[in-house]
Amino acid sequence: MKPPARSRLSPAELLEELSAGRPWLLVQDLDGVCMELVRDPRQRRLDPDYLRAARQLEGGFAVLTNGEHEGSRGVNRLVEQALAGSADPAAEGLYLPGLGAGGVQLQSRHGQLTHPGVSEAELAFLAAAPAWLHAALAQRLPALLPAAAPEQRNGLIEMTVLDNPLSPSLNLNPLMAAVGDEPARRRDLQALALELLRALLKQAASAGLGKSFFLHLAPNLGSEGGQERLKPADQSSSGSTDFQLMLRGALKEVGLLVLINHWIQRRTGTAPLGLEFHGRDVPHDHASLLELCTSCIDPALMPRLVGVGDTITSQPAGAGGGWLRGGSDRGFLTLLQELGGAFGTANRVLLVDSSGGEVDRPSMADGRLEGLTDPEDPLWIDTTMAGGPGQYIRWFRDLAARQQGEADQARTGS
Repeated sequence: MKPPARSRLSPAELLEELSAGRPWLLVQDLDGVCMELVRDPRQRRLDPDYLRAARQLEGGFAVLTNGEHEGSRGVNRLVEQALAGSADPAAEGLYLPGLGAGGVQLQSRHGQLTHPGVSEAELAFLAAAPAWLHAALAQRLPALLPAAAPEQRNGLIEMTVLDNPLSPSLNLNPLMAAVGDEPARRRDLQALALELLRALLKQAASAGLGKSFFLHLAPNLGSEGGQERLKPADQSSSGSTDFQLMLRGALKEVGLLVLINHWIQRRTGTAPLGLEFHGRDVPHDHASLLELCTSCIDPALMPRLVGVGDTITSQPAGAGGGWLRGGSDRGFLTLLQELGGAFGTANRVLLVDSSGGEVDRPSMADGRLEGLTDPEDPLWIDTTMAGGPGQYIRWFRDLAARQQGEADQARTGS
């Protein structure tokens, strides 16, 4: 059901709103939100002041990302690079706390990692996947990039195959740039990526891991029959560019419940969903997740939630009418909104414009949010930041400074 129409809040108004009332938890995506989107994840950069602001918000801030904390391309490497020579992130608690790999890689601010519910057999299969993807691309790519020199193709493969420990992936953005503005060749790349990731799913099934993994596409056009719907490349858009082999249960909406459970446990000493709660053995539909929360969590203990993302999509379904909606942040932002209604906590959804980076995304510049939402969308965007990650980081730092000031006043009694 579409929520009742209401006015959007400016970033300044949202800041004021969070200065009073019930305790809150800000749950934030990473790529495109606090750093620009780039074709090669190794070229991402984090702002050291953003990291220090996140530390100030201890207890009220957590990340929720399909990316990963660890690995050669993990966010922890970006933290270490940003703070090199100025701070030890492990000792000073400057790593980003929260969930990576869609919700199955939990990290403390000191960089302590756990993988709730993940087996050794699954970890071994995932560890072998990047080398297989690398070899498969080396064999298949010459036919799609016949004019490229071998060393160029090898460089593109290095950028394309992401050796994430829990979600090995193909990032097609470098290859999309190499084929240029040719939709047919872009779609050929998408078809190849689908073929290779589906081959990995078949290998997993043969190894007795048929129920362990699923294929995540970003951006996507929602799901059909339990599988995410590809957004085809066209003249104006690269469509789906990230193809990730992910663990079953690695869903941001389930990860949101994990974060809420930990937040309440830290404040009360009791975990309402259980000390060992993780997303791998619970239903994944929103109705079941809402019922789980309302049956287990005391409304007096539920925090107010602020969800921050950048990746949602909506486009007309075609002759049949309606809309195709998707995006890797849509699920958790929608559930966060629904939890606000169920618990009366006035949760907020903040959307950051990530179109200014190297990756093709819809822009918010004209205020219409075309390609992101639609007039019938049940997900209501409370606040937008058309200024992209730079504007969000400034707002985030202001939020942390205000929170720190209030904490200092409480300690001194002034």
